[in-house]
Amino acid sequence: MGTPALREATDVVGRMRAWQRSWHGRSKIEKVEFQSTVTWHLMPWIFLLSWVSVPLGLGLRHDLAPQLFGWGLMVSGAAQCLHASRSLRRSVDHYLRRAPLPRRDLIVAGVLMTTTMGLAVGLQAVDGVPSEMLGITALFVPMPFAQSLAFSATIRGYAARMALVAAVSVGAFAAAGARGGQLVAIGVIIAFAGFLALISARCGAWTLSVMWEADRAREVEARLAVAEERLRFGRDLHDVMGRNLAVIALKSELAVQLARRGRPEAVDQMVEVQRIAQESQREVREVVRGYREVDLKVELTGAQGVLEAAGITCRVSGSEVALPASVQSALGWVVREAATNVLRHGDAGRCDIALAVSEGRATLSVENDGVPEVAPGGRGPGPAGRGSGLAGRGSGLAGRGSGLAGLRERLAAVGGTLDSTSGDGVFRLAVQVPLPTPSEGAGARERAEQEQGSGESGGSGGRGLGRGEAA
Repeated sequence: MGTPALREATDVVGRMRAWQRSWHGRSKIEKVEFQSTVTWHLMPWIFLLSWVSVPLGLGLRHDLAPQLFGWGLMVSGAAQCLHASRSLRRSVDHYLRRAPLPRRDLIVAGVLMTTTMGLAVGLQAVDGVPSEMLGITALFVPMPFAQSLAFSATIRGYAARMALVAAVSVGAFAAAGARGGQLVAIGVIIAFAGFLALISARCGAWTLSVMWEADRAREVEARLAVAEERLRFGRDLHDVMGRNLAVIALKSELAVQLARRGRPEAVDQMVEVQRIAQESQREVREVVRGYREVDLKVELTGAQGVLEAAGITCRVSGSEVALPASVQSALGWVVREAATNVLRHGDAGRCDIALAVSEGRATLSVENDGVPEVAPGGRGPGPAGRGSGLAGRGSGLAGRGSGLAGLRERLAAVGGTLDSTSGDGVFRLAVQVPLPTPSEGAGARERAEQEQGSGESGGSGGRGLGRGEAA
């Protein structure tokens, strides 16, 4: 008997953990939208319980007609709430411009509201409940319809429709025997219900709309920045290669003509072509280096701005430290990747970035809270291929691994190491890079140029020169 119960308990725990992982995997805007949607779902049911069930339960007369009207009103009110819950997602999506206008849902909501209001008028006609209790019940009747209408109509259209509902309701209650102050009270109550539904539904939806618009604007800004950098790179490459390739084409054509005539000047022209080609290769390396290198100070400032714009408190210290270009480039990529993943993973409320230089080493640490789950083996050593700590779910640099592999390659090129720790909801990334001496820095720069050029020229270029010399 204990085995099925144990399996059921295990299944419940598994579903809870899956839901928790799903929750932490949502962005902050998605969490806000989920919370708002749950609130909108609950509101009609809470109003039904407090404004219909309790007043009618306390004041409904025990005669047959009041009982029929009263219980019918509660059933019709429950149908209103059920329909509002089923159509809420479509109404919100329409307001957020994700779906067309749900006309059918609005018609059904209007019919249900009219039915419920008719039952309330019937209670008034048979004097089935005290007038003050009926007034509280009348406060609920337009709420589900008004909620759906608030997501679908303009402010002016909403006000006109609710004014029509109030006028028709007052007229119906007047025909049922309500007089004087009770009619005024019913009109004020329905107007107040419409206003309450408007501010509770429309204001939250407007906030969601602004948040999603800001999120889309950030995405567009990031894409524009990438496009601008690509244009710059293409423009620089065109400026460098366009002129030189035109000169190479002209001189090689001249060399061909001279060679056909047996003129010795053809050799001089080919030597000039070789010189221009080597110069073009060097200039392309400079363009590529400028495209690949990043400015550490700019990355620190950008990371702080982006994180604070996302509602994460970010403190940066040591940004004034002067470092060699190669070290700045490597650490700049670490800052960029860390800031990106703090936004993507977990639910961070703060992020601290510290840069320091001591004993000939530059140290960069990035620490953030909001880690939803601590992965086993949370410490990952710097060399690529050995650590698994950064691959844990929920850490600041958790992900698919491609970003970490790139960081380790960049750090390995300058002799750097990467360590991470995770615990108590906090993830900490520590990077150490040795500072080169002036002579080592010059040698490293030359080696970097040679390495970057090797991929562009390739072995075929060397073989081509060998054939040229043999000729």
